[in-house]
Amino acid sequence: LSPHSESESDWVPFKSQVQFEMAEFLFSRNQMPATQIDILLKLWEATLAKHGDAAPFSDHRDLYATIDSISFADTPWESFNVVHNDNKPDRDIPSWMTSNYDVWFRNPRTLLHNLISNPDFDKGFDYVPFREYDQLGNHRFQDFMSGNWAWKQA
Repeated sequence: LSPHSESESDWVPFKSQVQFEMAEFLFSRNQMPATQIDILLKLWEATLAKHGDAAPFSDHRDLYATIDSISFADTPWESFNVVHNDNKPDRDIPSWMTSNYDVWFRNPRTLLHNLISNPDFDKGFDYVPFREYDQLGNHRFQDFMSGNWAWKQA
């Protein structure tokens, strides 16, 4: 998540820095399940009610809707449908083999272009492969561009 804004007080589409940081914590860092998000937000709401205040989100749907409303520079959602079409057992066919699944995505090339052109990420990631070693000469791996595959491709 990134609020991508020139103003430190502008957290659009989030209402505040706290709401943004809560979304980042629950969705990105903790990856908390929806049912647990709802429990946490209900408890939070209960503690704030006596002060006439509210939790940052009403429930997991509100959280997800806010995250989904983040602008992706006009990169629309696209989808396709998949279904298992290989051999199936003669009986006791698992339900996943007969179900249709919608796969939703945004154009990865456009998203990557937007990411690279976003000033919030300036100096935030490496564009070229590199090798780094500790004092004992051990290769130190820390991200994709420090890996052997990236180095060999260059």
